[in-house]
Amino acid sequence: MADDGTKTVFICGSALRGQPDHGNLQTATFMGEAKTTASYRLHSVKEGWHPGIYGVESGGISIPGELYQLTAEQYDYLVSTEPPHMYPAEVSLEGGGVAIAMLYPQKLIEENNWPDISHLGGWAAYKASQT
Repeated sequence: MADDGTKTVFICGSALRGQPDHGNLQTATFMGEAKTTASYRLHSVKEGWHPGIYGVESGGISIPGELYQLTAEQYDYLVSTEPPHMYPAEVSLEGGGVAIAMLYPQKLIEENNWPDISHLGGWAAYKASQT
């Protein structure tokens, strides 16, 4: 959290610009595009309802996304709109630094055998490939 109470949040799913839940960010400040370090996996959860990302020790990829600066109120609202089981955690960003992202339990992904879409270049690319 910044000194002014805002939080830097990494968005890599349905709240990206051009995606259906972008409005959940309200008037958050867009800070630019970003990528995680190559230490995450990306899955399509519940038949493409939302992405599920989690950190891995090896075999990870860099996930593309966007950084936003959110007030405490905007952040609380965003978290309240997330699907069940998602939880906020820090992710490492290429070039250094960290941001908060919404992760999904790897155990649930594996138990449900939800498809790994890491190779497709991010959530927006995956959704575009489905149309």
